[in-house]
Amino acid sequence: MRLYFSSFFKHLKTVLYHRHLVMIGCFKVGLYKQGLFHDLSKFSPAEFWVGVKYFQGTQSPNNAERKEIGYSSAWLHHKGRNKHHYEYWIDYSIRALPSGIAPAPMPLKYVAEMLMDRVAACKVYNHGTYTDASALIYYQSGKDPAPIHEDTRKLLEFLLNKLACEGEKETYGYLRKLLKGNAKPKSAP
Repeated sequence: MRLYFSSFFKHLKTVLYHRHLVMIGCFKVGLYKQGLFHDLSKFSPAEFWVGVKYFQGTQSPNNAERKEIGYSSAWLHHKGRNKHHYEYWIDYSIRALPSGIAPAPMPLKYVAEMLMDRVAACKVYNHGTYTDASALIYYQSGKDPAPIHEDTRKLLEFLLNKLACEGEKETYGYLRKLLKGNAKPKSAP
């Protein structure tokens, strides 16, 4: 019971800190509403109590749940409610045969929030070892190519590379102009 009580507050602190970091990033690029409402589903019982039960502090509790039961019920709940995850944008398509499953392109504002989400997660879980390249390194460590629309992939990879090479100030400045329509999107280098 004592461990559970401790995990409750540690998980709550982690979620609040993550949301705070995403909010700051979203505000810097002009996405005020998304910054305020980011990841509110993490406070739902379906996600929060799983996070408490599997809290580790070094990675998402969803990974520990996957390890124990073979999937993450919290993730399945989360990805279906948060448009900043590319998994939200996977749909059935009459053009993608034989499987019929195809990723849809993500609107720019959700790609921007996805970037902020990745940066914040790396800051939370990498603690003092975070660098501007952390989000790119984590993205590149994926074993299989993500089922993400090609246009979304190109933009995300461009932004991750820009962040790694030029830093937050330059990347967020560019993204702010892009969101306002004062810059043209570029593809990955």
